[in-house]
Amino acid sequence: MLDGKKSLFSGMQATGNITIGNYMGALRNWVSLNEEYECFFCVVDEHSITIRQDPAELRRRARNLLMLYIASGLDPKKNCIYYQSHVSAHAELAWILNCFTYMGELSRMTQFKDKSQKHADNINAGLFDYPVLMAADILLFQSDVVPVGVDQMQHLELTRDVAQRFNGIYGDVFTIPEAYIGKVGAKIMSLQDPSKKMSKSDENPNASIYLMDDPDTVMRKCKRAVTDSEGVILYRDEQPGVKNLIDIYSACTGKKPEEVVKEFDGKGYGDFKVAVGEALVSIMKPIQEEHARLSQDKAYVDGIIKENAEKAAYYANKTLRKVQKKVGFPERIR
Repeated sequence: MLDGKKSLFSGMQATGNITIGNYMGALRNWVSLNEEYECFFCVVDEHSITIRQDPAELRRRARNLLMLYIASGLDPKKNCIYYQSHVSAHAELAWILNCFTYMGELSRMTQFKDKSQKHADNINAGLFDYPVLMAADILLFQSDVVPVGVDQMQHLELTRDVAQRFNGIYGDVFTIPEAYIGKVGAKIMSLQDPSKKMSKSDENPNASIYLMDDPDTVMRKCKRAVTDSEGVILYRDEQPGVKNLIDIYSACTGKKPEEVVKEFDGKGYGDFKVAVGEALVSIMKPIQEEHARLSQDKAYVDGIIKENAEKAAYYANKTLRKVQKKVGFPERIR
């Protein structure tokens, strides 16, 4: 609880390009939360370097992501939008929490196993320790709720375990966070393999539609989307490619899947794919235009970065100082 409101924390990594899946499944839903919660939306650039990054590219992607947060409708006056690397309390608390997290707990994290297989030449300590930094991200802001996908639930459970362990020793220090269960965001699947989630790291360029794709690219990718040989537009598991396109169209238009099926009754896949592409372009265009405007206003964006980093640091340091005192670190002389 911060300033009379429950606190909410979430973020995205500054790697890859944001897909429409990221937008529809998470980012778009964040916009409605600031009235109910004190919201902290982080560009998690410290997590990003567990995999080797080009420094200039990481800086560019981090700034683009921060501007996309704003362009998507997050008001930086109502929401704290900041870079993780600009608030040193994240790393400082992570070290302390390391001392309350067991090796066995970290070794059971499925994401570590998955990433280790993908990056066998760079299995570093940061990759292993990633969930502890995530725990610090969440606990710094006394977060009551955390919007997480299924792939991050294991990390949230570890966060809760570590917080309860710390509280059991030192008293009521951390708020125990809950998963945010609100409006369910659309789960958008790969256009080329609808059995798996759309990913910003997919090697197939036609599998994902990125939020900054131009209209011609969007239309081309939609036309190449995998369907089937049945030739009918129905919302069922037996037609995963068609079902995925219906989900995308529904997310763009607000129509229910059964309404979409009725709308395209008797029409072919070609017409439907064009309609999906047009619906996507219509919601992406204003975001892209606002992003372009922000890109031209360096002073405004720099001001947001500075102000929100200071706000995030204020709240984060309140928690950090309390934790440091509890574990016995000497008081700082001011």
